[in-house]
Amino acid sequence: MAAITASMVAELRAKTDAPMMECKKALTEAEGNMDKAEEILRVKLGNKAGKAASRVTAEGVISSFIDGTTGALVEINCETDFVSKNDLFLAFCNQVAELVVKHNPADVAAIAELPLTLESFGPTVEEVRKGLIGKIGENMSIRRFKRYADGGQLAAYLHGVRIGVMVEFDGELTAAKDTAMHIAAMKPVSLSSADVPAELVAKERSVAEAKAAESGKPAEIAAKMIEGSIQKYLKEVSLLSLDLGL
Repeated sequence: MAAITASMVAELRAKTDAPMMECKKALTEAEGNMDKAEEILRVKLGNKAGKAASRVTAEGVISSFIDGTTGALVEINCETDFVSKNDLFLAFCNQVAELVVKHNPADVAAIAELPLTLESFGPTVEEVRKGLIGKIGENMSIRRFKRYADGGQLAAYLHGVRIGVMVEFDGELTAAKDTAMHIAAMKPVSLSSADVPAELVAKERSVAEAKAAESGKPAEIAAKMIEGSIQKYLKEVSLLSLDLGL
């Protein structure tokens, strides 16, 4: 049996980020074979991933990827803000966004089966996810994605890691990116006032009617107050009505 040296343990730890004692045990079990020891640890990390699967993923990031006229936004969640800044986690998120663009998966479940290798994990997105859970120590999940492929030019803007915007445009890229940035800040619900969902307008009208009733104003004035409130609301939530300062 090969002697397990401190340098071998350090090398395996550098590759897997597993605890020193676990690395030594894996090397002993593998009789000094580095590749086999790494595989043994991957199995153990996978078990760790299974234990983490029930934990809530309340943090996370939005990633984007654009290739020509096709783009995607992907939201991937983790447990803590600390992990949302982890380089490996961010690399995983970015690669998943790229895979969505290139493979056009039908749903989140289909993403799990797409081909991916990261670090020593793979060969699918799901295997990489499980491996990273074991290595980083937190649960993570792909929550949702949106793919854009209507043939137009695309621009994306990420506000930190929590808000992502993608716009289709004709014209200057700089103006499109500025528009995406303003959308992230102002959060319009539609392109124009005519596109605002009827249920949102109805809700706003109900609030305006209640305020007008409380004011005690004559019916004619109250009606103008209600209509004024609706028009103000539509202007605030419609992109084409916003003052973007461009």
